[in-house]
Amino acid sequence: MPHVTQSKFRAALLEASVPVPEGLIDAQGGPAGRRYAVYRNNVTVSLVEAMKVAFPSVRSLLGQQNFDSLVPMFVRAHPPKTPLMMHYGAEFPTFLEGFEPLAHLGYLGDVARLDLAIRASYHAADAAPFDPTVLQQAPEQLATLHLTAAPATRIIRSRWPLFDLWQRARDTDAPAPRPTGQAVLITRPEFDPQVHLLPTGAATWLGALQTQPIGPAVETATAAAPDFDFAATLTLALQSQAFCKTQKDI
Repeated sequence: MPHVTQSKFRAALLEASVPVPEGLIDAQGGPAGRRYAVYRNNVTVSLVEAMKVAFPSVRSLLGQQNFDSLVPMFVRAHPPKTPLMMHYGAEFPTFLEGFEPLAHLGYLGDVARLDLAIRASYHAADAAPFDPTVLQQAPEQLATLHLTAAPATRIIRSRWPLFDLWQRARDTDAPAPRPTGQAVLITRPEFDPQVHLLPTGAATWLGALQTQPIGPAVETATAAAPDFDFAATLTLALQSQAFCKTQKDI
């Protein structure tokens, strides 16, 4: 009886058109081809279901039938690299952008990135929230203060109206997406992530805070977007708990 290699076993696992590998035996030494076929079907179904849960916005915008036709292609091309399903689907945005039949829906890649970011925010570590009273300092001292993003905080910039698309995916009666790029902030103040539309220049400021204190970050944001509203952005960040205490603050 021929020996079944791991490569042959895996090659047939996600592709129903590939014959069941010869030489499979069960614990009693009997043929296990039928059991493998059942296992193969269960694996594919499980991965497809995981994708449905992981990408609700893409599924909503694409439509259930189209999504169900598309996802098995992705599953066959990208088998899991880890048994942790919370990480599965990282390649999906790039897959969507390279899938020629969906070229007219160029925004789907960024929508998939938003779904991934929401999931990552949900699974991120907990952290002590930032104490806003720390900001009650003289302007020259405040400008030198470093702010730390909470582990669950995510920022996505898009040339598409990403926030509007996300709202439309959740509610078909939501207003039509505006013809402009949008940046979104994802935070997790309690149990579930929240998605916020960022004001102009806000994503630049929040990104600059990774390496710069408040003052220089404001200058960076203002240089990129002269109409950057620091007060509005800071208020949104504080209300959504985008920041956390640093080890120094605790």
